[in-house]
Amino acid sequence: MGMVVPVFCILFGFPVGWYIIRNITVRTTQMPEVFGKALLYATVASACTFIVMAIIWGRCVPLLFDPAADYVNFGIPMILYEPKPSFIGWLVLMIVISPFLQLLATVFWGYVALVFHSRESD
Repeated sequence: MGMVVPVFCILFGFPVGWYIIRNITVRTTQMPEVFGKALLYATVASACTFIVMAIIWGRCVPLLFDPAADYVNFGIPMILYEPKPSFIGWLVLMIVISPFLQLLATVFWGYVALVFHSRESD
């Protein structure tokens, strides 16, 4: 169960996006500034996740250059039907794609919060 896609990191983007917009709109109502800061803060949160994932999964990258590496018994799913390509795909999924999905979730939910906030202020 420990090797699942970091769903909690991605789902964490929803409350973070909501909080970011609530925090920004207290200080300013200028939409270009709100959009810029929301994207900046979402990128910072995603970068933190990227760093954590790189620390956790980056230690596995040298296994790609080890001819005796046992990818089959590493515990990852065979998403590409072959052990080594599946291992590479898994590392890309963990290190790159998961933080990007968190960024998308944060920006999306931040803009949803902005819609609700604009309706409340009308």
